[in-house]
Amino acid sequence: MTRPVFRFAPSPNGQLHLGHALSALLNRRMADRVAGKLLLRIEDIDVLRCTPEFEAGIYRDLEWLGITWDQPVRRQSEHFPDYEGMLGRLIADDLVYPAFMSRAEARAHITEVQSPGHAWPRDPDGVPHYPGVEKHLSARKRQMRIDAGEPFAWRLDTARALAGMKATLSWAEFANEQMSSIRPVAAQPELWGDVVLARRDVPTSYHLSVVADDALQSVTHVVRGMDLFAATSIHRLLQELLGLPQPAYFHHRLIEGPDGRKLSKSERDTGLAQLREAGKTPQDIFHAIGLPGNRG
Repeated sequence: MTRPVFRFAPSPNGQLHLGHALSALLNRRMADRVAGKLLLRIEDIDVLRCTPEFEAGIYRDLEWLGITWDQPVRRQSEHFPDYEGMLGRLIADDLVYPAFMSRAEARAHITEVQSPGHAWPRDPDGVPHYPGVEKHLSARKRQMRIDAGEPFAWRLDTARALAGMKATLSWAEFANEQMSSIRPVAAQPELWGDVVLARRDVPTSYHLSVVADDALQSVTHVVRGMDLFAATSIHRLLQELLGLPQPAYFHHRLIEGPDGRKLSKSERDTGLAQLREAGKTPQDIFHAIGLPGNRG
């Protein structure tokens, strides 16, 4: 019988904080509960912001918390050909298109064409849907602009992709960390509009690389924060388009700061390393995130 496979997948673009500790510990505990494997994946496709120093900090923090993982560690920056291959399949199937508008240009276009009294659709993160005007360009004109060196991103033509679906998309969501029950959740990728799957200089994005890696690493259980619950709709669509297996999911609660927002590396919230240096113990961390000190 194949062992269940879990993964903890941080980005080395800042220090791990209490929210990461919760996610890593839940992955370890849930893997132990079903005699599964826990993989560590370093999601470092942002080569400008991700550094070896932050990656080394991830290992120190996890070891301090007593979290172990199976080898080898997968670094996304070492596997761009994998993502480029999957992107190529979507290009060949005419399911993506080159989008040349910058964010500022897209906002200006929306302001120009938006009908009075009608709100422009926004994705679950509150970002306006991309206008998608390039979908009407001929293949020749698209290629001419690419050859001319214009910056662009490859965006998923979500409407076209959904038009080819033969069944309603959904995913299996565990109710709790004990995995005592599971329920189907209807996917709604249309809420995201045409998401970015790759850029001219980087042949992937979070959405494409995470789906590719979960399949290539045979991940069976994805345990991550509720902030990624809505994104699972896009991931399920990509899995179907690429013929990839679908794991089961558990989206856990978030750790919030004193101001009520979720902790964030970009906001420089207190990291585990700083807490450790201040004299906190792993038991203090378990208490802070509401978990018992043992893995039971």
